[in-house]
Amino acid sequence: MPRPRHRLVSTCIGTVTAGLLATGAALAAPEEDRPTGSDIAMGAYLDYGPPGVARIPYLSRWLGGREIRVGHTYLPGDQWAGIEGNVSFLESWAAWRRAADDRMFVLNVPMQARNEDRVPDYQVAQLIRAGAEGQYDAHFRKLARRLVALGVPDTVVVLGWEMNGTTYTHRCGPDPERWKAYWKRVVTAMRSVPGQEFKFDFAPNRGTDAIGWTRCYPGDDVVDIVGMDSYDQAPGRTFDEQVSQPYGLQQHVDFAKAHGKEISYPEWGLFRNGDNPEYVRRMLKWIEQHKPLYHTITDYCPHGVWQCKQNPQSAKAFRDALTPQRPAPVTPTPVVPTPVVPTPVIPTPVVPTPAVPTPQIPTPEIPTPPIPTPQVPTPQVPTPEVPLPEAPSPAVPSPAVPSPAVPSPAAPSPEATAPEAPAPEVPSPAAPSPAAPSPAVPSPEASPPVPPVSAPPSPVPPKPQPLPEKPPANGRQWCVPVNFGEWLSKLVGRQSVCVQVDWGKDSGFWPF
Repeated sequence: MPRPRHRLVSTCIGTVTAGLLATGAALAAPEEDRPTGSDIAMGAYLDYGPPGVARIPYLSRWLGGREIRVGHTYLPGDQWAGIEGNVSFLESWAAWRRAADDRMFVLNVPMQARNEDRVPDYQVAQLIRAGAEGQYDAHFRKLARRLVALGVPDTVVVLGWEMNGTTYTHRCGPDPERWKAYWKRVVTAMRSVPGQEFKFDFAPNRGTDAIGWTRCYPGDDVVDIVGMDSYDQAPGRTFDEQVSQPYGLQQHVDFAKAHGKEISYPEWGLFRNGDNPEYVRRMLKWIEQHKPLYHTITDYCPHGVWQCKQNPQSAKAFRDALTPQRPAPVTPTPVVPTPVVPTPVIPTPVVPTPAVPTPQIPTPEIPTPPIPTPQVPTPQVPTPEVPLPEAPSPAVPSPAVPSPAVPSPAAPSPEATAPEAPAPEVPSPAAPSPAAPSPAVPSPEASPPVPPVSAPPSPVPPKPQPLPEKPPANGRQWCVPVNFGEWLSKLVGRQSVCVQVDWGKDSGFWPF
């Protein structure tokens, strides 16, 4: 790819002034309000020296504050002194890199002196053979020590870029096998320097160009990143053709994946097709889809979009795609305080509860009337006197008349035992007497029981009732006492059943 020649004279002029300008610009960079963007580190080639460092914050501002994390420059390839890093502008880039831990310094390193002098293939083949034999190892060890001394031991080294083309003296085509051996010697020499942490980026041109770039691949042990430079030019008229062509964008992604390597796009931008916003949009979308370790657009004419003013449509597409989408400022809704209307406190009137006196109703004293204990008179039962005939009566054996059992009435405690009345002895006549009618001896009737009163009577032992007199011996009337039970006997008294018997001589029952 053609590019402006690097002149050592122009490099030396104004080095101190440019360095101060770069330092001052870096300090004046708008660092506040950095948005959170994609994880893919991005940058742009703005200039090889201090002006390139100084322009980084302004590109960030143009992109709405997007952080530029990749600083990209080239070592001059006209003499071995430049390839060894013996140039002052490296100090400015090293200072920029050390200012933030998440920054990345990408350095393109030529593999041959007179790198842009259009050296013919047969001479290139001789130079490749010399490198493969180790004749240039010392130059690369000096470069490694220089970068470590500047405090950038983790520099991404894009070694012998676009080796599959025809532009540079460090091209691969004249002798691919010795070229790969030469690459291995360079990497081994630089890794031999203590303190180095370099990453080596193998970055061919997109497409076949002079040779298929896979034929130049030196091996997984000496390659850390598989990059690709892809400008808007042939081969491929459209972006889809750039993706699908042999050794195109898709084959690049697939090759890196097969070898377990990260990808990168150290150079990309407009070229043969002029101001082409469709290419810019599609390339940025491709980058976002495949997540390279980093990408940097070449921002000078005809490739650029910021410093090159001849590509306004592409510049707008680039800016729209990479400007962080900030949320619209939130207009605070004015908080109108709601007036607090105090609720009037209406005191609740305390209505006193009237004390209603409880009327004292006197309990009437009801006198208990004295209940007289009724005096129950004991009836006097007259004992009938039965006249006895004077005539002697025959000696008739008197039958044994049982004495009726007189039950004692139930009385409350104390319990008094009724005295047992003795039965009167009837003397038997000494001689028989003529039959004379015996008058019927009536049984005395006991008076009916007196109902008890409510007041408990004083315990009065009941008087024994007189037993009925036994009928006279040999009389004509036989009386048998009848027992009706204790309860009925109390009501009707003790009764006897009397039978009149004719004991005359003419009756047939006379025993004598």
